[in-house]
Amino acid sequence: MTQIHLFTTGDGCRIAYRLDGAEHLPVLVLSNSIATDHRMWDGQVEDLARSFRVLRYDIRGHGGSDAPVGAYSIDRLGRDVVELLDGLGVGAVDFCGLSLGGMVGQWLAICAPERLRRLVLSNTAAHLEPAAYFDDLVARTLASHDLEATADMFMGNWFPAEMFDSQPQTVAAFRAMVLGTSKIGLAGCFAAVRDLDLRRSLPMITTPTLVIGGQQDTVTLASHSQEIAEAILGAKLLMLPGVHMLNVERPGAFMTAVKGFLLET
Repeated sequence: MTQIHLFTTGDGCRIAYRLDGAEHLPVLVLSNSIATDHRMWDGQVEDLARSFRVLRYDIRGHGGSDAPVGAYSIDRLGRDVVELLDGLGVGAVDFCGLSLGGMVGQWLAICAPERLRRLVLSNTAAHLEPAAYFDDLVARTLASHDLEATADMFMGNWFPAEMFDSQPQTVAAFRAMVLGTSKIGLAGCFAAVRDLDLRRSLPMITTPTLVIGGQQDTVTLASHSQEIAEAILGAKLLMLPGVHMLNVERPGAFMTAVKGFLLET
């Protein structure tokens, strides 16, 4: 089993990460959604590691990473990646992020474009509203006894109803990730999503970009994916029939698109 490592950022937060694939291969960073951790990519790593040195990490507040108290920002979440790459002596990488991970990817393409070769933005948005909704999520998360109700919310948002019957073990694994997330870390990332607005900066992105969206996604809507793709010059857009966790719900189509894009010459 690949070992989990810890890297400490400039503000003292330990970030958990792991590497799969041969050392000589180009590095591909996979960034997780809110309320999950690096294991959300378990189904893709074996395939991707044939062509890439796959770097997975837990966004601060999640999984094995520390969960500092207070509101996080997309700037801080993005700088965590830059500092991790610096610490590992890695230059430019390919990057694939889903949901919150895709928000981090947008920030990197805007603020640290020299660190990216190609970018995949899946089921994400440049801005979500209203802010009051996220204020309520922050308050309820911090006040909750456990995250059972939050897990119910996420399962309903992430997966189509039929998957609860056809793939109960998959849904249970993601539910366990939610329940294992720090309330403080989850609230901190809810605040980062609340304050995110990269819409005016999207046209600055020059990194070759693939945007993947779910036609039935009720979290990051199809229109959010379309908005991102339209704002980035030359971006490719793929809309799949599915909800939010397309790497799990539509793994074949998802991987065909991601590998085809990242490996094209």
